[in-house]
Amino acid sequence: MVTIMVSVLIAVVITLIGKWGWKVLNWAWLKPKKLEKWLTEQGYKGNSYKVLIGDMKEFATTMKGIKSKHISVSHDIVSHVLPFDHHIITKYGKRSYIWVGPIPRIYITDPELIKNILSRPNDFQKPHPEPIRDSITGGLLILEGSKWVKHRQIINPAFHLENIKNMFSVICWSCSDMIKKWELLTAGTGCVEVDVWPYIDNLAGDVISRTAFGSCYEEGHKIFRIQKQQIDLVLQLLFTLNLPGGRFIPTRANKKFKVNGNKQRLLLMSIIDKRKKAIEMGEDSTDDLLGILLKSNTKEIEEDGVGMSMEDVIQECKLFYAAGSETTSNLIAWTIVCLSLDQEWQTRARDEILTVFGTQELHFEGLKHLKILTMILNEVLRLYPPAIMVIRATHKETRLGDMMIPSGVHLTIPILNVHHDPEIWGEDATRFKPERFLEGIAGATKGKGSSCFLPFGGGPRVCIGQNFAMIEAIVAIAKILRRFSFELSSSYKHSPFPSFTLPPQFGVHLVLRMI
Repeated sequence: MVTIMVSVLIAVVITLIGKWGWKVLNWAWLKPKKLEKWLTEQGYKGNSYKVLIGDMKEFATTMKGIKSKHISVSHDIVSHVLPFDHHIITKYGKRSYIWVGPIPRIYITDPELIKNILSRPNDFQKPHPEPIRDSITGGLLILEGSKWVKHRQIINPAFHLENIKNMFSVICWSCSDMIKKWELLTAGTGCVEVDVWPYIDNLAGDVISRTAFGSCYEEGHKIFRIQKQQIDLVLQLLFTLNLPGGRFIPTRANKKFKVNGNKQRLLLMSIIDKRKKAIEMGEDSTDDLLGILLKSNTKEIEEDGVGMSMEDVIQECKLFYAAGSETTSNLIAWTIVCLSLDQEWQTRARDEILTVFGTQELHFEGLKHLKILTMILNEVLRLYPPAIMVIRATHKETRLGDMMIPSGVHLTIPILNVHHDPEIWGEDATRFKPERFLEGIAGATKGKGSSCFLPFGGGPRVCIGQNFAMIEAIVAIAKILRRFSFELSSSYKHSPFPSFTLPPQFGVHLVLRMI
């Protein structure tokens, strides 16, 4: 009897090992090779598949290589920002791919195909799971299907133009506070050489802390500092990011990342809980992002019976920081760089601001008359988009154009490449030319449509906070231009670096002159 039981147990163990072994073999070798054959048949070219790691070793090596480098001051930045992708596309053409571990990732640069992908979010979803990305951003950025629809519906009121208008004075106050610090720097001599990037970065953190959490903005700043650390840690985890179970490897960066995540979560939970109780007692206003979100969520629960949980609200607040502060600080910084390099456009923008507002305080209604500044910001977003690529995945066989794409293929829309493509923007695609937006986006893309211009993504999942980001950038640049002229200092090192967005790795060193 015992012998029979032992035999049965051994048979079960062998069966389980065989089943598990077959799954691993299929995942690590058979399926990738099958997909490699399909890619070849479709005319796609790339490196041969390497078991488990794919192209990740070469990718990590090239990214590590650019971290310590800067380039000549030019807007031709694709080869620096995306060195490995640029190498593959240059070597194999636009119809090419890379291996992210055992997953092939094909490049999509055709405007019609891009439009098709972004307009079908249920067919082309974000790759899941991506634990590191998901733990930094969370919220709308990673949700899918009905849960995404529900959250978008609840959050939408927070970003209505009328509510942003109510936050306008807070945005202006934060910008004025930064200007005062710059005035102190230039006091006496009227001119100073300074790295303005820390000031701009802190400005974005201050604005999102005040507009998101109102009276709790001091705690909001603590969250902002943790968020910055998390993004820096991700850069240290580049090689392990795409390894199965990579986040569980007990490295110092992984441990710190986990500790920071817990700290951030507890801080947010405390703020949210405090605000909910204050609102219930009628002791707190609801005119900041968190207050509006909580009010909208309560209404949704009363009407539909289902809303956001505490964990859901925490994730959305994390996204306020990751998307809100990073996107805007980058836009302001690169606008200053571009206007430092083009004094004529700097003067034209300043003259327009003075014509619209004179020496009076900025007012919300006047922003729509800043046509030149809007053109400048659009051109900066084209040359230095906050999101340099969009990645989608197929979870079943899916038609795209004339292709039937198998399950398990990732699609990359390399926004930076598309924004710098001479076939779309002309031979001057790498030049700073705000006048290309004189007749709006349609005129700039020469009839190829808005899917060629994707600084905030596109389709139904377009960034919910794009109006907020643009208004904050307009206010900041307008206040700076009225008070200062500027040019790049000799110590400036040009190095747009891809992290969560596209920050200036070595800062923005200016010669700043008070007007």
